[in-house]
Amino acid sequence: MSLDSTALDDYLARTGAREPELRALDAVVRSSAPSFEPVLTEGMGTSLLGYGLMPYQTKSMKEPSEWPVVALAARKNYVSLYISAVQDGEYVAVRYADRLGKVDVGKSCIRFKRLDDLNLDTVREILADLERRSLAGEKLYG
Repeated sequence: MSLDSTALDDYLARTGAREPELRALDAVVRSSAPSFEPVLTEGMGTSLLGYGLMPYQTKSMKEPSEWPVVALAARKNYVSLYISAVQDGEYVAVRYADRLGKVDVGKSCIRFKRLDDLNLDTVREILADLERRSLAGEKLYG
């Protein structure tokens, strides 16, 4: 299920001043992990532009759901790049935190105020690896 360009443009237009950053990140994700189909979803208290839906179930969930491996969200004071994946038992965002630039990193969230603060080469490397792992059938979530 691919996101059509009209829905994408509508979503990005609603992000206001963050639109150029999200458009640039959208291009990075699509070029680095082209098999991760874009979708619009709700989560983390906002609308997200997600990529690469995968089955997901927490212990408290009765039925499995789907969640994007990668997602973007515009916040009032920053942009969030969510990478919901683990590698060797460690959250990917945490694993690469020292190479991501002038950012704030949580378990699966990379927050930054300006796109120039984010090391896009490292993001491209992470995304390409996630796509490779996904296409090989590896489970990306813990």
